[in-house]
Amino acid sequence: MSHPQLLHTVLDAVDVRREAEFWRELLGLVYRAGDEVPDGHGAVDDLEWLVLTHADGRRALAFQQVAEQARSTWPDQQVPMQLHLDLTVPGVDELAEQHARALALGATVLLDRTDDADEPLYVYADPEGHPFCIFVA
Repeated sequence: MSHPQLLHTVLDAVDVRREAEFWRELLGLVYRAGDEVPDGHGAVDDLEWLVLTHADGRRALAFQQVAEQARSTWPDQQVPMQLHLDLTVPGVDELAEQHARALALGATVLLDRTDDADEPLYVYADPEGHPFCIFVA
């Protein structure tokens, strides 16, 4: 039986560039082509989604801009840790197979976007409520 492949972990951030730069520096990662810091010659840094990779191009982390986000209070549980996982499959048949598996394992569907021709996907919550996506890449 095949399994979905982990693409990268996605972190929500109010300031995606600041967050990406922190992790880039900390882990020695590089930006995906097109996500680099603007060269400073009047370029606007308006990306809302950034991806960091290993030097060989393997994805490591992505950052998604949000309007606001409560800072985690962990280990206090008032505001728990915040992130989600992106998982990929090679085609729509595999997406359907993994959809059935995810539901059988206890996931619940949060969003069904399988009718999107460019990127069919499901967003689920795991049994503890943590969101994750499985999509065709």
